[in-house]
Amino acid sequence: MLALRLLNVVAPAYFLCISLVTLALQLFLFLPSMRQDPAAARLFPPALLHGALFLFLSTNALGNYVLVIQNSPDDLDACQGPSARRAPCPPPSTHFCRVCARVTLRHDHHCFFTGNCIGSRNMRNFVLFCLYTSLACLYSMVAGVAYISAALSTSFAHPLAFLTLLPTSISQFFSGAVLGSEMFVILMLYLWFAIGLACAGFCCHQLLLIIRGQTRHQVRKGVAVRSRPWRKNLQEVFGKRWLLGLLVPMFNVGGESSKQRDK
Repeated sequence: MLALRLLNVVAPAYFLCISLVTLALQLFLFLPSMRQDPAAARLFPPALLHGALFLFLSTNALGNYVLVIQNSPDDLDACQGPSARRAPCPPPSTHFCRVCARVTLRHDHHCFFTGNCIGSRNMRNFVLFCLYTSLACLYSMVAGVAYISAALSTSFAHPLAFLTLLPTSISQFFSGAVLGSEMFVILMLYLWFAIGLACAGFCCHQLLLIIRGQTRHQVRKGVAVRSRPWRKNLQEVFGKRWLLGLLVPMFNVGGESSKQRDK
């Protein structure tokens, strides 16, 4: 349990460090290199478009990250302690999290990167957090590939060029042909690629469970759920203003209907 609580502190710090490093690389390496592009004299310079798109992705990723932490799942403490005998039987989707030390409604899983449980109130923000984190990482990887391609005069036209970039760059780094900043960007490329794919996988898996009207906890426990149309399941989590939530980080508007589902 001590290791889990320690991980609950280290993982959010790790995510914030990666976010700060990514922001610094965008501001001090990628954007300045785009300003030096001769094509920057157009009406919309590449640096301006790149900065606006990265700002949109990072704002939504960090905004939903904060909302996941703020929108903690409902605490059903009445199911624990002396009042448990007088309390009604909790719905089958509730679960006691040992890390958070509380019972949550429609518990899905405990996310160590946010240090919080994912449940009825913050499921929507968690899915959007995974979506925009994946897009921000993959977009940063594309910008990093463009920077390395220009700095090292390397072509990525061959499909295996990205896979062989790291071992080739390591040997060139020790021989002095690759600078330390360029080697750091190359290492970040693989980290962005791994985080982007992982978050995309989490997002797709979570959307599949939402469409089915299930949670990970219910799947692990083999709890049967009532069959409902997939549109209602999506609306229950994302609400009627789902399009606005895709553009601007906002509180979960479908949480109230989630509370009524297990009653």
